[in-house]
Amino acid sequence: MIQLIGVNDEDVCIREKLSIIPKHLEDALKKAAELCGEAAIISTCNRTEVYFNSTRTGDGIIECIFNCLGWDKELIKYTIYKCGDEAVRHLIEVTCGVHSRILGEEQILGQVKDAYDLALKNKTIKGELDRLFHTAITCGKEFRHKSELDKIPVSSASMVIREARKRSLKRFMVLGYGEVGSLACKYILEEPFDVLYIAVRDTSVVDIKDRRVKVIPFRERKEYYPDVECIISCTSAPHTVINSNELPNRKLMIFDMAVPRDVDWDVNGINGNEVYDIDMISALFDESLEKRRKILENFRHLIEKHIQEFEKWQNLKKLSPYIKRMKENGEQIYKQRSTAFRNKRHTKDNENLADILIKSTADVYVNRAIEVLKEEYLEGRGEECLKIIEKIFLIKC
Repeated sequence: MIQLIGVNDEDVCIREKLSIIPKHLEDALKKAAELCGEAAIISTCNRTEVYFNSTRTGDGIIECIFNCLGWDKELIKYTIYKCGDEAVRHLIEVTCGVHSRILGEEQILGQVKDAYDLALKNKTIKGELDRLFHTAITCGKEFRHKSELDKIPVSSASMVIREARKRSLKRFMVLGYGEVGSLACKYILEEPFDVLYIAVRDTSVVDIKDRRVKVIPFRERKEYYPDVECIISCTSAPHTVINSNELPNRKLMIFDMAVPRDVDWDVNGINGNEVYDIDMISALFDESLEKRRKILENFRHLIEKHIQEFEKWQNLKKLSPYIKRMKENGEQIYKQRSTAFRNKRHTKDNENLADILIKSTADVYVNRAIEVLKEEYLEGRGEECLKIIEKIFLIKC
């Protein structure tokens, strides 16, 4: 059964304890797959969700997942657990941005696709879970295209830069150049600014042709703090990277977009510093919220369509063993007739032999259908059986 264990609606102090940093993600994925057979993990600053397919359900499997990921079982009470149809619906809605802290955010579709690609790469996904992620991503693409949500793009990065612009800040530093960091830089570049420092461990990963953009080694970031007004931190470090004793003796606006958090909380308030963690960023005023809420509601039918399609596929999948047996039986009958033809073609008239073998093949199925029809009539199920026989043999009764 498809299931999920996730945390996405708790304070950042809880989410960071149940987060998986990128360099540990593949290892966590493999451990979960070894335990369950199939697994995929969505890991972002706002959510960690472990999807898996297992015959075990409930508290037992939840504790096993916590053990294999090295999470504190005291935190189970902060997680959500869904199985079966609820888990299916949740993933498809998540991919469309329905459950995002920033409603309808633009990044989640890419993040779900990243989770799927990583699972494919590590061969931890197949069968039902593979089909579910494929369905969710297809739905997410159709949802964004038909609802035209892309015409009002919104993300935590866009809200951060908008807030900085309200303060007329023009001197920026971005720590980290992953998905969030590169998006923050994109928004900075769209409007006037004086300088943008991008601090990364490998300076070759940034290719921006703008004289105002300075790419610096991450270890040298502290030297440039005095030259900026706003720091946007979005690294994948497992520990804090901004501490109060490293900052200049003046006010800075700092956005901590990482989980686990990048900024020591004692930085807030010192020298008038303003520190926004990811939860505070999500709560910033969003003038397009109501518009996106209406769009999500108006196009919810697309979500329902894809959920129904997946459920239909699941139900038909239950027939696979029977279809396989039918094909095997058909193959056996074909081989018997083929062997008979090869053995007798030199001793009998070939046209007559072919007619006999073809008729006997048809008789195998027709006679069996007649036997079943009689049996079902005697059991009081004749009418239903007759309808099926009619569909199979294309006759009118």
